[in-house]
Amino acid sequence: MEFDNSFEVPLPPAQAWAVLMDVRRIAPCMPGAELTEVVDDTTYKGKISVRLGPVALTFAGIVKFEEIDNANFSARVKANGNDAKGRGSANAASTFKLKPAGSGSKVLVHTDLTLSGAVAQYGRGVGMIQATASALMNQFANNLKAHLAQSGAIAAPDAAAPASATIAAADAPPVAASAPPPMPAPAKPISGFSLMWTVFTNWLRGLFGGPKRG
Repeated sequence: MEFDNSFEVPLPPAQAWAVLMDVRRIAPCMPGAELTEVVDDTTYKGKISVRLGPVALTFAGIVKFEEIDNANFSARVKANGNDAKGRGSANAASTFKLKPAGSGSKVLVHTDLTLSGAVAQYGRGVGMIQATASALMNQFANNLKAHLAQSGAIAAPDAAAPASATIAAADAPPVAASAPPPMPAPAKPISGFSLMWTVFTNWLRGLFGGPKRG
């Protein structure tokens, strides 16, 4: 099955791309994800816990960047994983593309997903898969934005320093560069309630926003 998702990053494309390509930095922002091994610059091992319907699943596998176009801010990624309890597998091929959006960037994601084994029954129906992917992307974007604000990559709301403080800082002697910002804490898996709420609202949107029949 194929579906599209998008999310926004509060940085211009060049900066946003550099952040998104730093897999070690952004992996903890993905709900339920854990980076377990860096094989090389384009290959990573990890696991992710997701919920499809009433069933909680944990997939362990490999993510590999097959193509990276830094000039056009796009990439093609393949991922495959097996459920820890042997209930099936998931294989995904995704393309990512950044484009300017206001003062920041919008990330467009197209995914071709194949589920096999029992997990294919748990995730039966494109609507549930899309709702799950949408919930994951939204939470990832929120976690990433919070991490960027904490690390100083973007200005936090109402955080402008008074002019006197700026002048004092300029007159102060130079100091050694500070340590890199700490890695974000791993994001918790999306709860079953929040996912079911997303499915429900998507269903309502389709019910009242779809084409009318005579």
